[in-house]
Amino acid sequence: MLEDDNHKPHDAEGFEKDFSDQGFWSKAKGFARTAGIEVMSKATLLFYAAKSDKTPLWAKTIIYGALGYFINSMDAIPDLTPVVGFADDLGVLVAAIAAVAAFISPESKRKAEIKIEQWFGSTNEQEEINRDD
Repeated sequence: MLEDDNHKPHDAEGFEKDFSDQGFWSKAKGFARTAGIEVMSKATLLFYAAKSDKTPLWAKTIIYGALGYFINSMDAIPDLTPVVGFADDLGVLVAAIAAVAAFISPESKRKAEIKIEQWFGSTNEQEEINRDD
């Protein structure tokens, strides 16, 4: 647990125990399209930031809490709820990114972007799809 709990997004408290690499990838693969590019971009960015040797332990604890919340099916708004199911997850992920932003490396950003492109296509393709809607 953190020595300084002021850094921790309160919605994710206690969820770090729910994080595992396997759990993250299982949730990501199963719900990527449903969660959407915004949620998955943030979750994947945090995943790669947590794997970096340059990320301090207190920041990893915040990240694992947020990702554990994302993985856990017992969150505030059930993920199967249409449209808003991942809104709470997004809020927790955004809070975690804000708390650890200084420790998110360009390498972690690049790895996350590559994974998101594999799942959703290039950013340019997404912009074209959004314009067509």
